[in-house]
Amino acid sequence: MQNITYKDRVWFESYNKNVDKKIDFSKKTILDYMDASVKAFPEKTALIFQGYRMTYADLGTMVNRFAAFLSDSGIKKGDSVALLLPNVIPCVVSYFAVLKIGAIAVMNNPLYTDRELEHQFNDSDSKILITLDLLANRMIDLRQKTGITKIVYTSIGDYLPFPKNILFPLVGKKKGLLATVKQAPDVFKWKDIIKNTSSTFVPVSSHLDDVAMYQYTGGTTGISKGVMLTHKNIASMHQQIQAWFPEFQEGSGTMLGALPFFHVFGLTTAMNLAICNGWELVLVPKPQPEQLLEAIQKFKPSFAPLVPTMYIGMLSHPDIAKTDMTCIKGCFSGGAPLPKDIVNRFEKITNASISEGFGMTETCAVTHINPFGGQTKIGSIGLPISNTQAKIVDLTTKEKEIPVGEIGELVVKGPQIMKGYKDRPDETAKDLKDGWLYTGDIAKMDEQGFFYIIDRKKDMILSGGYNVYPRDIDEVLFENSKIQEACAIGIPHEKRGEAIKVFVVLKENESATEGEIIDYCATKLAKYKLPSEVVFIKELPKTNVGKVLRKDLRAQVQANTKNGVLGLNN
Repeated sequence: MQNITYKDRVWFESYNKNVDKKIDFSKKTILDYMDASVKAFPEKTALIFQGYRMTYADLGTMVNRFAAFLSDSGIKKGDSVALLLPNVIPCVVSYFAVLKIGAIAVMNNPLYTDRELEHQFNDSDSKILITLDLLANRMIDLRQKTGITKIVYTSIGDYLPFPKNILFPLVGKKKGLLATVKQAPDVFKWKDIIKNTSSTFVPVSSHLDDVAMYQYTGGTTGISKGVMLTHKNIASMHQQIQAWFPEFQEGSGTMLGALPFFHVFGLTTAMNLAICNGWELVLVPKPQPEQLLEAIQKFKPSFAPLVPTMYIGMLSHPDIAKTDMTCIKGCFSGGAPLPKDIVNRFEKITNASISEGFGMTETCAVTHINPFGGQTKIGSIGLPISNTQAKIVDLTTKEKEIPVGEIGELVVKGPQIMKGYKDRPDETAKDLKDGWLYTGDIAKMDEQGFFYIIDRKKDMILSGGYNVYPRDIDEVLFENSKIQEACAIGIPHEKRGEAIKVFVVLKENESATEGEIIDYCATKLAKYKLPSEVVFIKELPKTNVGKVLRKDLRAQVQANTKNGVLGLNN
């Protein structure tokens, strides 16, 4: 084992025989791929939403109309347009429309609070926002704190089949799915724009090295950074994923679009892969177990990229017994390790293989995947995919390569690696050196080229498939006038993977309850970032230079749980 080096790329020997070790990348952008699907499959269904079907021809026309609106609104090449949408038809359309005029798409999480969105809108210099009616009134109020000039809003009920489209106005408000948007200047209805705008406009060509997206990610310092992903990054990623799953051909698949498209994982492995292959894309805006099983039963997807909480949720739901899952031929899992028992149970009822993988926002989603239909190793993140290099370096200097089988930091290189962080050259220089991305993940490689994550980024919490950075929570708690110090950590949770526990030091003569602290956080943090447990302590463990030892708190919780002192909070 010791004679093997990372330059030997021994992982090639574990590739499936039909997977290219090296891809001769095309010069196409992701937009070129979409246009090719529109031309090749005009009458084929492109999007399915709650039973409503849209053809590729109609998708292409709608993209052109919204691109014309953006152009008429003064959006030029290099300008930023923000999307704040779940997986609905206008999300897909507006993304490609933004790219069509040479602008930059900024994907935002609808679960974020105003505080979080204000930062991303301003940091990205976004000029127009596309959102839901359910969020529109909040965004109208928030607009004055940002550079956004126009807001376009759509509704869950904009595209529904008969008779759902007739019933929706009657039941939508009762179910909290429809909202009345207040009158305000430069606020537009999506359907009015599509109806009244010509599809004729002059497309703006983009170079492969141009930035196509700002994808925001939390940092361990709590600063949300805009990852600059180029057209080359996105198009290369599509070709790499397509090459890894050669059994799935153009024009003959149905994708389960459950992963949120506002996250780069869902954007690349679900939305882009489906649209650029001419597949049907089943949109699932609320990927809860019941909705996932209903979509599988009704629309028979053949490919399903998901996160572990989705697999676990479906297997735990009573409807699994009456759902025919055999339509699924391939699955991809990422975001967190998938328990062996879950893999075995899901593969048994589908007869499909689950390929676990690994990636980051900075890698346009994926760098490693287990072979599809071939040798896989449960617990491994798999092999570096085509045209991707990987190695393990020592944790001290981050320069010396660690012998195979030993533990160090994972660094990766490939065409999917980001251009850098927007307006943060120091952060870029720290994480990106000579094309190598330093992931911050502790890992090792075995003699067959399979990689294993030993520990995640220093303090990151994975809750329900979402990355949660403890510092985000810490800083919100620091703003509370009663709190002197605070520290958040992840604790094991049966359903979500991890829940959030915070340790709080109150100022002298102050008092507070667990419920009070959680309620306070709810006004400033997205729901999945909320603590489920609060512990009040006299002081936090620290180094001799005053740095809080988060790892000591984790170790203390683990020890107490093992000894039966603490239980899991459901």
